[in-house]
Amino acid sequence: MIDSPESPTDTEVAAAAALAGAEVVRARYGRLHSRIDKGSGDFATDADLAAEEAILDVLRAARPGDTVHGEEGGRRGAVGAVREWLVDPLCGTLNYAVGSQLVAVNVALRNGPAAVADPFSGEVFLTDGVSARVRSGAEGDERPLAPTADTRLVDVNLDPPFPGAPGFRALDLLAHPGFVENFRPRVVSTSLALAWVAAGRRAAYVTDGGDLSGSVHFAAGIALCRAAGCVLTGVDGAPVGGGGRGLVVAADTRTHESLLSMIGGHGRSD
Repeated sequence: MIDSPESPTDTEVAAAAALAGAEVVRARYGRLHSRIDKGSGDFATDADLAAEEAILDVLRAARPGDTVHGEEGGRRGAVGAVREWLVDPLCGTLNYAVGSQLVAVNVALRNGPAAVADPFSGEVFLTDGVSARVRSGAEGDERPLAPTADTRLVDVNLDPPFPGAPGFRALDLLAHPGFVENFRPRVVSTSLALAWVAAGRRAAYVTDGGDLSGSVHFAAGIALCRAAGCVLTGVDGAPVGGGGRGLVVAADTRTHESLLSMIGGHGRSD
């Protein structure tokens, strides 16, 4: 579907879908949730499923010819569609299930606009693929995202599995003398941390993994950080989406280079 004066832009569709999911997540917060086991200690809740359906309702209404790849429901929609939306309806399910509000709702058009909603702050971080901004408040006030490393806070994903071990382990990075001297670790355990790097609330974010550019968990945050002007590679220094493994996302080049030097050869594939 091509945007017209009568239809919302893809950016607005992403934002509306993310906010619809966030409303469900917020409304169900604090309840006793049913759990759907995914194995290896991972699970989804009824809130994950309901939020994904709310997001799908928005995307189906606005972009009926597109497919949607949701974390919980897999791929649905038009067969053979050129465009695909990547949806993580509740990133930080383990946090949410124990009463923590550190969660995010991620919606991204593959290689296009994206939005990350914080259900509890009411903020939605959005990008059209060129610029990035955050919208907040009842009036929908907007301001551009401005990454900065001033906080010196680096968020590190410590969730298993650890595909890079023993070559790369986040715990080794945290114990590196240079890290201790220059940064302070944080573990938010949700991709909301990527939006915080774009917004200047974190200096950097580090996670292991494969190619995360098409991940429902990370696609929206990667799009935000790119548009905001952050520096992104894999932990091996290779380009994200071009063979890079995992993510090192930093507010500036100096921070990025510093973290990569600490990872050194440990993050590189043989």
